[in-house]
Amino acid sequence: MHHARQHAQTRTNERRRRLAHEAARLMAEGGIRDFHQAKRKAAERLGIHDDASLPRNREIEDALREYQRLFQGDAQASGLRERRQAALRALEFFHAFDPRLVGPVLDGTADRNSPVALHLYTDDADSASRFLEQHGIPAESRARRVRFDRERAGDVPVWVFSAEELTFDLTVLPRDALRQAPLSAIDEKPMKRASLSQLRELIAEDEIAGYESRA
Repeated sequence: MHHARQHAQTRTNERRRRLAHEAARLMAEGGIRDFHQAKRKAAERLGIHDDASLPRNREIEDALREYQRLFQGDAQASGLRERRQAALRALEFFHAFDPRLVGPVLDGTADRNSPVALHLYTDDADSASRFLEQHGIPAESRARRVRFDRERAGDVPVWVFSAEELTFDLTVLPRDALRQAPLSAIDEKPMKRASLSQLRELIAEDEIAGYESRA
């Protein structure tokens, strides 16, 4: 009985691993940004329909890193460097809003479809749109559901614009959200975020690691 249970668990784990890698491939090659969508599409393609075999978002993210390292190497690293440099300039430009970099450009999984995602903090939600207007930046208005913590969620303004042939995605949050980042859709923990000085440090560390790996 124990042996059969162990065998079933091994099969489930193997299916989870296959699904995580297929979902990662779909995200890397197909430009799918949504983990849930990638997971469901992968399950459909592989003909796996039991929920126990569905991988967690974090497992897919780990598989995505591995896929990018193995198959997209230099091109992915180059695109990531370009987006991080653009993020530096954007953090400087929006300094009045205490901006933070979030998302794939920060965590290292950015690809050619990834926007540079920033959180801006202000208690005057319209000030971000006024700032964009003053600087002649045409931006598209959207809204996004954000979970501030386990109890509180709300719709917040988002502005999307293009510059330097890249897409920038600005989420405008109340100033008290600076104390704790909103929850990540990946693992429901506070999102990783970086200030201008933290991003500079990260870029410097990556450059040192790059030199050492080539030495």
